[in-house]
Amino acid sequence: MPSSKNVQGGKAFGLLKEQQRQKLEEINKEYMEDQKYRDEEDLPDKLESLKNKYAEFDLNDQGEIDLMGLKRMMEKLGVPKTHLELKKMIVEVTGGSSNTINYRDFVKMMLGKRSAVLKLVLIFEDKANGSPCKPEGPPPKRDIASLP
Repeated sequence: MPSSKNVQGGKAFGLLKEQQRQKLEEINKEYMEDQKYRDEEDLPDKLESLKNKYAEFDLNDQGEIDLMGLKRMMEKLGVPKTHLELKKMIVEVTGGSSNTINYRDFVKMMLGKRSAVLKLVLIFEDKANGSPCKPEGPPPKRDIASLP
């Protein structure tokens, strides 16, 4: 019979994810109270979106996006990069202080005035997802007179 200390499976994973989301939410509250970002429009919505995007690519569930998480993110966005390019992106975001991108660095990059490559790609993805190219649903009904 498994011990209660070594919990595995869906319940433990759900608890871990919930703890991480609470930590990210606490950081979001700090940004909401920060004078520097108060005049940012739709700040609560932006922070919520960033939190969800960050959590999606935190592959090792340590609260940081590592090289492989960044690689997966870029591939999913349709912009695959080499390991050297990914390392340069991480250095650009963190200022060379770490080999991983933590949530604070991620939010500073996305809300800041500097235009990091990762920021540009993520903004481009949002714009591309915002306006669908193909109309959804069945095609409109046409009569015989409207045909060429």
